[in-house]
Amino acid sequence: MTHATSSPLISLTWTDHVTGRNGYLVVDRLVRGVCSGGLRMRPGCTLDEVAGLARGMTMKEALHYDPRGRYIPLGGAKGGIDCDPRDPAAYGVLVRYLRAMRPHIERFWTTGEDLGLTQDLVDRAAAEAGLVSSIQAVYPLLDDEAAARRRLADAFAVDVDGIGLDELAGGCGVAESVLTALDRAGVPHAGTRVAVQGFGTMGGATARFLARAGLKVVAVADVKGTVANPDGLDVEALLAARDAFGTVDRAALRADDRELPGDAWLSADAEVLVPAAVSYAIDAANQASVTARWIVEAANMPVLPEAEELLAARGTVVLPDVVVNSATNAWWWWTLFGDIEADAEQAFAHIRRAMRALVGQVLERAGREGTTPRAAAHGVVADRLPVIAERFGWYA
Repeated sequence: MTHATSSPLISLTWTDHVTGRNGYLVVDRLVRGVCSGGLRMRPGCTLDEVAGLARGMTMKEALHYDPRGRYIPLGGAKGGIDCDPRDPAAYGVLVRYLRAMRPHIERFWTTGEDLGLTQDLVDRAAAEAGLVSSIQAVYPLLDDEAAARRRLADAFAVDVDGIGLDELAGGCGVAESVLTALDRAGVPHAGTRVAVQGFGTMGGATARFLARAGLKVVAVADVKGTVANPDGLDVEALLAARDAFGTVDRAALRADDRELPGDAWLSADAEVLVPAAVSYAIDAANQASVTARWIVEAANMPVLPEAEELLAARGTVVLPDVVVNSATNAWWWWTLFGDIEADAEQAFAHIRRAMRALVGQVLERAGREGTTPRAAAHGVVADRLPVIAERFGWYA
């Protein structure tokens, strides 16, 4: 049995004494005594969900292992809070959760933004909870902590056409995954149609990079519904009209843009679907609406296994989350450990090289072994985890 399917190292549930809401932490694996994984906040979040995400983080870290790099992959972990981030009580719950998790964050769990939370909010709540940083557990592994922290802070201050570099890194990786799949299939970028579910950090950045690569973003879904235009939406105008939760102000729509139901993105007349919002978005029932050739998982766990099996049977390729959305995490560590500087073009070039190589390797292996890209990615992880463990230890 590979580690990717074994029990996590640590699994705990916390209950907020003020609101009664639950929070979770799952540590799937440690490497050099440290693990990495974001903190999400959403109503209905469960321990099983967080465990699946933690296992995914172990895989993402292993997939970016480069023995020549300064960044050494960490173990995988994840945090989750069962609360609506729009609830007026949410910030207090977040602070109390981080205060309760403080011993873990100080010693071995590095965390940051995920679904429902921004990095600014995590940083503010972490400071209020008495933490030096949400990633302070990694500091002892750095050659020059002061220089590394300064480099990361400088990178977070970089702005690219109105959006922070930290918000663009993951979307750059998703977009490069799409472009790599198109290139391998001989499909031109220009005019290829894309529908995106979710227009927050990941979905918005992905839409920008794909539109700038010549693809046509024909549908975007947020909590208010789907906006669509078969001739292509004005992505930059929609990005400028977002609120903090990724909801687009409908006043920014053009006369020929259409407002459709929230699930209309799924059946959009498009070659590529990018679910970039919630987990479990595509199930065995609604997958029948999909006509796209590729589903590219920008969100974590958006396609349920039974849906993926049915999609694969009729020729729709699912590019898995553990590969597609892994650039956000990797960019943090490439910057902190010094593989790249606080520079947008250098960051994007590094992300594109790494993602093109990784997606190409996964698709090549899937083709060679006659399996799905997800199974191929699991195979790459199964090959790499023992190598990492032999070099750095299984638990230390």
